[in-house]
Amino acid sequence: MTGVHIRPARSTDAGAVGGILSAFVDETPWMPRLHTRAEDIGFAGQMIDRGWVDVAETGGSVAGFAACDGETLHALYVTAAARRQGHGQALLLRVLDGCDRLTLWTFQANTGAQAFYAAHGFAEVERTDGAGNDEGLPDIKFIWKRETA
Repeated sequence: MTGVHIRPARSTDAGAVGGILSAFVDETPWMPRLHTRAEDIGFAGQMIDRGWVDVAETGGSVAGFAACDGETLHALYVTAAARRQGHGQALLLRVLDGCDRLTLWTFQANTGAQAFYAAHGFAEVERTDGAGNDEGLPDIKFIWKRETA
């Protein structure tokens, strides 16, 4: 994680955060595009305005972000160039540092995310057929709980 700096997102990060969301959709064959790139930036701005977003910076550029509201992780994405370099882990550890329990959903097709969360102590608690999400894709609910001494 050398050179990774985690900080709260600023309104000026909305373009970078939205761009990371759009890039994930563009490079993921099973992910449908439901929103325009401009809408992705607008959504990123809304999450930032709510105070949900931390970003991972490397060399002054945003390389990833996590959006968390209380005990719910809404999003954790890292640019393709920054994957497997500790950015996602740094973001997740930042989020976990502030809570005793965390819930998230990931798509069943996203096996990389499932392995990542399992490696960080998350347990699968539910699977759905996707009827309850905008994308209509089967998904999995994961929960993490801080271990008590």
